[in-house]
Amino acid sequence: MAVSRRKFMTSMAAGTALAAVSTSELVSGLTSAASAASPVGDVVGKITVGYQGWFACAGDGAPINGWWHWAQNWSQSPSPSNNAIKTWPDMREYAHSYQTAFANLGNGRPATLFSSYDQQTVDTHFRWMRENGCDTAALQRFNPTGGEGPTRDAMAGRVRSSTEAYGRKFYIMYDVSGWTNMQQEIKTDWTSKMSALTSSSAYARQNGKPVVGIWGFGFNDDNHPWSASACLDVVNWFKSQGCYVMGGVPTYWRTGTSDSRAGYLDVYHAFNMISPWMVGRIGTAADSDRFYTNLNAPDQADCNAHGIDYQPCVLPGDVSARQRTHGDFMWRQFYNMVRVGAQGIYISMFDEYNEGNQIARTAENAGMVPAGSGFLALDEDGTVCSSDYYLRITADGGSMLKGQIQLTATRPTPPVASGGAPTNLARGKATSESGHTQNYGSSNAVDGDAGSYWESANNAFPQWLQVDLGSAVTVSRIVLKLPSSWGARTQTFSVLGGSSASTLSTIAGSAGHTFDPASGNTVTITFSPTSTRYVRLNFTGNTGWPAGQVSEFETYAV
Repeated sequence: MAVSRRKFMTSMAAGTALAAVSTSELVSGLTSAASAASPVGDVVGKITVGYQGWFACAGDGAPINGWWHWAQNWSQSPSPSNNAIKTWPDMREYAHSYQTAFANLGNGRPATLFSSYDQQTVDTHFRWMRENGCDTAALQRFNPTGGEGPTRDAMAGRVRSSTEAYGRKFYIMYDVSGWTNMQQEIKTDWTSKMSALTSSSAYARQNGKPVVGIWGFGFNDDNHPWSASACLDVVNWFKSQGCYVMGGVPTYWRTGTSDSRAGYLDVYHAFNMISPWMVGRIGTAADSDRFYTNLNAPDQADCNAHGIDYQPCVLPGDVSARQRTHGDFMWRQFYNMVRVGAQGIYISMFDEYNEGNQIARTAENAGMVPAGSGFLALDEDGTVCSSDYYLRITADGGSMLKGQIQLTATRPTPPVASGGAPTNLARGKATSESGHTQNYGSSNAVDGDAGSYWESANNAFPQWLQVDLGSAVTVSRIVLKLPSSWGARTQTFSVLGGSSASTLSTIAGSAGHTFDPASGNTVTITFSPTSTRYVRLNFTGNTGWPAGQVSEFETYAV
């Protein structure tokens, strides 16, 4: 079982080490010339999220064959006395779930959990990333030579598939914790397995090179015992393979104190990008301010002076420790890391329910956690927060990093999305189709971009386009769009729906619908409120082109 990063570092005293940073060192660091080492790429100028992808359930078909990371004893179902998590996920958007031994949720629904081994789970996560400005995912890869290896290999393939489908980027991030024969085996793993992933259009590149992350060199504990020369050998080997190497390094990497071994500065300076670890180091906004002054600013100056990209961590906070303060803790970090001049930001983590530091959708209130479990929900401090709140904070923080909104210390993200505009239920959801021409696939119809579009196979009516809303929802309206620059045309189609893709019935009968650029090339179709998960358009004609065409397929609830 892989060791949680926090478990072997909580003994490091942040205050003691901070006191060791002298005023003269701070001033010297702050006066260094500041200049970005690299141009914007897939990690520089972007939001990267750490992605564990390490949850499995009994019966999901994963080679590991157990409750991987949900429970302490993987052979037994998670329960109040056998679990390895601190918070409960919001399970409402998962197509597949697995029954646990917990009591029902507070709302009476069964206490089920997801499996990362299900492709739909990974697709759901990467759709959330696309909807919330998460540009790149660093797929965590622990020692793959043991029993976890085959499942981790499969997860790499699933992540590749999802990033390609949802327009995100990913890269392999080796976590070397506890990897005894790391120096040779990490090279073998890259050349024999993981390097093949770089052929994907979704594999992250920076400065034209595939990105590889290595987390764990130089940490001052028994779980990271390698010499500086061994670590430097590995970094330089990956660089010799043409890789851009990101280093997940100790918090006090620059001074070689506290959580960092002394004598590893040459290793740290060999990385193309440095990302110092922060989980377990800070728990309040005041802590973030203190670290900004005493560590982040001189870290940034040191990186600038050595041509290294700086990618500090931002974490939402441990729900169970009541650190989040309804988003203020996370926003203060975004503010500090943007004003320090960071080249990128690393979110710790996307799906880390084990440490309670996940930004993925999380139980909103007691009605969404197992009764009697003791798990806290996002409203633990009395502030109602939607389950996607920390995804939305990440989106706004990313906008600030990219200069799309002004630098502000005031959190702009409301805990619950404000009312007014209705929610497009189809945005970013899974799609399917009868077929498409060239690169005009069905996912273009739910990407929020009216300039991209789905076009069916030509001269082959009937054709169809379908969206999976994830679960049954009562809908009463769809809005279809074509690019605003296109000429007028009338498309003939019907609307079908149902709880299963194989048992659809007619919601709105076949009719001709005119798309007119004078009215925005938009068609709205209303119908009686209907509970459905799948919504399908069946096309039989188009006066403007011999194919079905849709740039946006929007679906709205009652």
